Amino acid sequence: MTATTVEGTASPGRQSHRTPLRWGRVLTVARTDLRQLAQARDFWMPMTFLGALFYAIVPAVLLTTIGRIGSVEVIARVSGALEMLPETARSQIRGDSAAGQTGYALAVFLFAPMAVIVPLTISTAVGAATLVGERERGTGEFLAHSPAAAREIYLGKLIASLVPGYGTVAIGFGVYSLIVNVTVGPEVGGWFFPTAQWWVMILWVLPPFLAICLSLVLRLSARVSSTAAAQQASGLVSLPLIGIAYSQATGVLMGAGWLPLWMGAGAWAVALISLARGMRAVTRSRLLGVGPGL
Repeated sequence: MTATTVEGTASPGRQSHRTPLRWGRVLTVARTDLRQLAQARDFWMPMTFLGALFYAIVPAVLLTTIGRIGSVEVIARVSGALEMLPETARSQIRGDSAAGQTGYALAVFLFAPMAVIVPLTISTAVGAATLVGERERGTGEFLAHSPAAAREIYLGKLIASLVPGYGTVAIGFGVYSLIVNVTVGPEVGGWFFPTAQWWVMILWVLPPFLAICLSLVLRLSARVSSTAAAQQASGLVSLPLIGIAYSQATGVLMGAGWLPLWMGAGAWAVALISLARGMRAVTRSRLLGVGPGL
């Protein structure tokens, strides 16, 4: 393939951002990565167990136990702890019995971390290895000299990293909703989940935090020299973001009015800036393993 047929190969370290994105190439990169990931049983089997643990096993055991022990003194003590919640959160709690109120609070407020930890963990694991993995497999040179521009490769890798994490949320959220409504619903007057705040968190707040985390992880993956180094560096990046995302998710669930929407808007603004910087940082020279910072 000659230099005249490959966009940007004449100057690997510098990319033109004036040419329009070719989404067909972006999706081709994403489909290729997702196809390879689907064949990697050593990855998706542990990730499936992780999602099942957080979205199904733990909630089912805990909520079923709360419902069965009924009005035992333990429930009274746990329900008394609900007084520590903010007024906006306490006003949302439904149920006439202590068991019902406790189950509602646990279902709506306590399990917020799983909606953050699981997708960030899965997407980070995929993103950390996606670019440096190309070099280790010997396919980085082929990718760097493909017709796709560096930013198209970057966006394709971003989508391929985002889909497993958010796909787990979509499936797990449906399973969790069914468990909550079956176990807690009879105690609070019928099916109630998902609440409006959970819809805002899943559809408006979580996606930008995933994008922020992946934009940083992909830049690290393009700079480091091995998958092990990428995993270690991504852990240092994702842990603080998981903490921030959890605090924001908790604020969304316990907040009222326009606060959750403003939180999401701020996260989207940061995500767009981070993605734009990421597209400029990933270059063909780094895909080849000769760029600065390697």
